[in-house]
Amino acid sequence: MQSILAEESPSSASAHEPFQLFQEWLEVAQTKELNDPNAMAVATVASDGLPNVRVVLLKSHDPAGFVFYTNTQSQKGVELGANMQAAAMFHWKSLRRQVRLRGPVQRVAEVEADGYFASRARDSRIGAWASQQSRPFESPGALERAVAREKERFGLGEVPRPPYWTGYRIRPLAMEFWTEKPFRLHDRFIFLRPAPEGPWRVERWYP
Repeated sequence: MQSILAEESPSSASAHEPFQLFQEWLEVAQTKELNDPNAMAVATVASDGLPNVRVVLLKSHDPAGFVFYTNTQSQKGVELGANMQAAAMFHWKSLRRQVRLRGPVQRVAEVEADGYFASRARDSRIGAWASQQSRPFESPGALERAVAREKERFGLGEVPRPPYWTGYRIRPLAMEFWTEKPFRLHDRFIFLRPAPEGPWRVERWYP
């Protein structure tokens, strides 16, 4: 196992499971990437079978999975409601590295969603109530009017989490760690497991 990962010199812990290795790479990205080192592209599948991809921000991660938050009535929320599976990718251009992952998705616990929502800036919480995400504007200025209406409604009081806003946790069955190498002979090592609670195996893939 150690020889497979020798080029990146991971710690002994990260050589045996990918979450520690991801944390090591993310920590490096946080010192090198100018903007949003936690940005990840998330792909879902629409009802017509076509994939959709967009960039969201990773808000937490641990061996249980990778968490982001959104409106459940948004395009991605609706698509996840019909097919609770997703793929994601982190691309750190300054490091010439990327991480891909894919697997089933589950909603986070209500208490977890409440806790994260409460940590957001007040205007962001207001915006979650005002925005009918992924739906057409009824008329020019509709969003601005909705924001003003919600600000008036909540006044100086607490802004609770909307019932249609929550977090999703991607529980990967596959994770690929990719490093750019000269002459396109890139380094790719892959962690695979049969189920979210299963043991990992590691494979080295041709570029």
